[in-house]
Amino acid sequence: MLLSPCVAPMDSLTIAAASGLHSRMESLDLLANNLANSATSGYKRDQEFYGVFTSDDADSGSDAPATTLPTVQRQWTDFSPGVIQTTGNPLDVAISGNGFFAVTGPNGPLYTRNGSLQVLPTGNLATSGGNALQSVSGGSIQITSNKPIDISPDGTVRQEGRSLGQIAVVNFKSTDSLRKANNACFQNSDTKNPPTPATNVEVQQGKLEGSNVPVAEAAMRLVGVMRQSEMLQKAIGVSNDMDNKTIQEVARVGA
Repeated sequence: MLLSPCVAPMDSLTIAAASGLHSRMESLDLLANNLANSATSGYKRDQEFYGVFTSDDADSGSDAPATTLPTVQRQWTDFSPGVIQTTGNPLDVAISGNGFFAVTGPNGPLYTRNGSLQVLPTGNLATSGGNALQSVSGGSIQITSNKPIDISPDGTVRQEGRSLGQIAVVNFKSTDSLRKANNACFQNSDTKNPPTPATNVEVQQGKLEGSNVPVAEAAMRLVGVMRQSEMLQKAIGVSNDMDNKTIQEVARVGA
C-alpha cells in the first residue's frame, strides 16, 4: 500500500525525462545532417517544431495528474535561398529567385536547387547526382560535342550558336508538399499542387547556390542539445536511484 504513492511521482519524472531525451536525439540527428551538408550546393536545412503531448490520466479513472511530455511534433524544411557564389565553371548554374530545376529521377520527376551539372555519357545534361535536366518541352537536353556551352538567363542552352533546349525552372504554389528524396532533391507528394513555370527568375551560369545552413548557429545548437541530453540522462539516473531507495525502504519497513 505504501509503494504506489511514493513511486508514481518518480515514474512520471523518468517518463518525462525519457521523452525529452528522445526528442533531443531527434534534434541531434537533424542538426548533424544539416552540418554534414553545409557544403552541399542547393541544400535546404531541416528544422524541428517542438510541442508537448499531454496524457490525461484522469480520463482513465486514475487519480494521477495529467502528464505533459516534450516531443518533436514535426520537422520542416527551410526553403530560404543560400548565398550564390561565383565558380567560373560553365557547367555550374544557380537560380536567382524562387524556383527549382526539374530533373528526371529514378522514380519520377524531382526538383532541386543544386546546379552543379555534368554531361552524361549519353550526352544528357544532368545534375552531379546523375539526374537528367528536363527541358521546358518535357524532354532532356542533349549536348552534341565537346565544345563549350552557353546558358542564357532564361535557361536556354546553346552550343556553337545553336540552341539545344531550355532548362525547365518550375515553382509550386506551396512548398509544403515537397519531401526530400535525397539531400538536395525534392519530390512532390501532392498531385493537387503541380509544378508551374517559375516567374521572375534568372539562371546564372558559372555560379552555384550554397546551402542555407548557418554553420556557426547550427554548431552552437548542436552543443546546446548535447548538454540538454546529458542533463536528461542524469535526471533518469537520479529517478532510478530514488526508485531503488524507495523500494528498499518499503522492504525494510515491511520486514
